[in-house]
Amino acid sequence: MLVNKILPEKNDFQLAEDAVKLLERQLAVWELLKTNYDKLAGIINKEIRYEDYKFIVQYNPGRIKSTTADVSDSGIQNRKCFLCKENLPEQQSGIMYNKKFNLLCNPYPVVGKHFTIVKLKHMPQQIVGNIEDLLDLTRQMSKYFTLFYNGPKCGASAPDHMHFQAIEKKKMPLEDDFKKLINDSRNFKIDKSRISIVAAETYPSKPIIVESEYKGEILKAFRIILNGLKKIYEPKKEPMINIVSTYEVNKWSLFIFPRREHRPKEFYTGELLVSPAALDMSGLIIVPRKEDFDKIDRDKLIDIYKQVSFTKEYYEFLKKKLFDNFIRY
Repeated sequence: MLVNKILPEKNDFQLAEDAVKLLERQLAVWELLKTNYDKLAGIINKEIRYEDYKFIVQYNPGRIKSTTADVSDSGIQNRKCFLCKENLPEQQSGIMYNKKFNLLCNPYPVVGKHFTIVKLKHMPQQIVGNIEDLLDLTRQMSKYFTLFYNGPKCGASAPDHMHFQAIEKKKMPLEDDFKKLINDSRNFKIDKSRISIVAAETYPSKPIIVESEYKGEILKAFRIILNGLKKIYEPKKEPMINIVSTYEVNKWSLFIFPRREHRPKEFYTGELLVSPAALDMSGLIIVPRKEDFDKIDRDKLIDIYKQVSFTKEYYEFLKKKLFDNFIRY
């Protein structure tokens, strides 16, 4: 039995297969993991439509710890880092990637096959310096998985330790709907020979979609977007963003969600326990209480997105200062 151990690194292109095998082994020895995976069979979903887009609201009581996580400085200082190797449960094992990351089964899954990909070195959650790793991991795991990143101030329940997450492909509605956004003439679009960018304002969470077969082009575009966002936020701090990363037919699709709020006002009054992160921004809205599941309808959902997403004014600034700059490079 593997106990609290990182397996030796294997051929990177086998990472998706190895992750599936790891989950099978962990389910056989880790009771908490098996219990929470068994509970997924009882998960309740409902569909909400907005224009031609689909959204799924999921009632998942197992996610209450993540939804209500205390990510304040004092909250973090008063607990051990639960992603550091020395603090993992005895039964938890993982797979090393590129001598920098530990791929772990997430014990509180949103869907079947949910992983957390943790930096071996304890360091704060930040995308600068790690975006290339996100793209590489996305490609290596693309046979089965979609990856995502939650910023330290908008969704990461461990903002003190750098990590990504991976779930089964095609579980986020946006993965199916984004081609409609790309082809929607109402959305601002830049098409170049090696890259395309769409400011998808017609989608309630307003993602910026960057697509290319070339990793270098994705990285250039991301730097320009991040620098543009820093002109809106405090320059020395990471802008509030969520990122979803996919790889299909030799092409990356990066969905960047600029944020202005971590949580809607109803979260702080207790009216609605919803804490939008990358999955929620991509159309899979997770709620841990049945009353919240019943309460969320089309109008409430759109209002939540409106509260936490960029305003129209910010979006116009982004297009002018950032996308015009991109055209010139």
